[in-house]
Amino acid sequence: MQVKEIKSEGLSHELEVTVPANEIEKHMEARLKEVGKTVRLPGFRPGKAPMTILKKRYGRAVMGEVLEKAVNESSARALKDKDIKPAMQPKIEVKEFDEGKDLTFKIEVDTLPEFKVMDLKGLKLEKPVAKVDKKAVDESLQRIADQNPSSKPIEGNRATKKGDILVIDFHGRTRDDGVEHEGMHAHGHKLELGSGQFIPGFEDQLIGKKAGETVEVNVTFPKEYGAKELAGRDAVFDVKIEEIHEKAKGEINDDFAKSLGLEDEKALRAAVEEQMGREYASLSRMKLKRALLDVLDEKHVFDLPKGMLEAEYELILKQIESERQMSEDEDKSVSDEEKAELREIAARRVRLGLVLSDVGNKNKITVTDQELQQAVIAEARKYPGQEKIVFEYYQKNPQMLESLRAPLFEDKVVDHVFSLADITEKEVSVEELTAEEDEEETPKPEKKAAAKKKSSDKKPATKKAAKKSA
Repeated sequence: MQVKEIKSEGLSHELEVTVPANEIEKHMEARLKEVGKTVRLPGFRPGKAPMTILKKRYGRAVMGEVLEKAVNESSARALKDKDIKPAMQPKIEVKEFDEGKDLTFKIEVDTLPEFKVMDLKGLKLEKPVAKVDKKAVDESLQRIADQNPSSKPIEGNRATKKGDILVIDFHGRTRDDGVEHEGMHAHGHKLELGSGQFIPGFEDQLIGKKAGETVEVNVTFPKEYGAKELAGRDAVFDVKIEEIHEKAKGEINDDFAKSLGLEDEKALRAAVEEQMGREYASLSRMKLKRALLDVLDEKHVFDLPKGMLEAEYELILKQIESERQMSEDEDKSVSDEEKAELREIAARRVRLGLVLSDVGNKNKITVTDQELQQAVIAEARKYPGQEKIVFEYYQKNPQMLESLRAPLFEDKVVDHVFSLADITEKEVSVEELTAEEDEEETPKPEKKAAAKKKSSDKKPATKKAAKKSA
């Protein structure tokens, strides 16, 4: 085998590899011998057919396999001989190959950069923390109460209006035959006027009525109605309004706590405080991690493999373009200025990925199968009732299962660095802790033509956490 170095510029290399015809012939004969052990040819016992006959009958069929094996083995040897450690899968282009001729192919490959990780022991970091105070708990409880409003009977004898909650009895029948079908009657049913709970036109006809009245409601079931025997048909309902209620501001007390499945108000407050504590702790860790990544990005300067950089950039760009297509903005394009910014984000991701990978590998940090399984379970819990589908998806798609390994590996490496660092806590207000950073988990370049800017559309800085391991 002959190896000629065509180009060597920084981390980029090009090699031309020539495998002699006689070596290819050895690969071919070895593969044909394997085939000859199993095939049946007239006049020959399995494994006894002459090589000339096997070549004539199966030579072309196995040539593709021989080529693949020869390329794989010789490219691996060439890279090892040249002491090249690929950053990604090398790009291979076959230039010449045919029966009885030498195999010549070109290898384009980026090597991993050489760099020294900074001394992480005693690295000084500041961790913002916030206490869960009574005011924050009260505000959270009030939000919960507002999302779960109660109701009370109206005072006086006023007529119904949109937003009222009626307690009704109703009996219905199809107009053409007078038949009462299943589901066309109920007693003591609570219906909020304007909620769209019933078919179009039903609730509107109950506005302006009083408690005790019986109203004849005439409606037409939609053509796409679920019950085929009612779809598109006219119907009439006799509706008696038993009570009229109006929404009331939720009171935080023992009864409210019990309605949420808790023992009393004290238990509800404790549950809310515990949940807020977990959220604050998560935010604190996230900001501490960002501070660490900022330091690692600043302290490590080295050349990046062009292939890795381009792959990361294309991944981010496709994500942005996909989000733009689903947005309401008229201009869905990504400007040149935004693309330049995305390249900076891609460079940060690749650089941090390489640094974290180096730290993890040198400290023998790995993700266990059990940890990976726990990640799959966590993903499945996001889709109640479809857990089995999620499990089967990851079983059938090993590459997607591996995509869960990268963030787990990163977090374990980050935790390792935290254990070495000198971390001091700084008490901050809840507002400071929950304030959004310049960078987002998913980069969203600012749209210049946007009429209104949302907080989630802030221009991302290059302080972008890498979400992959090298």
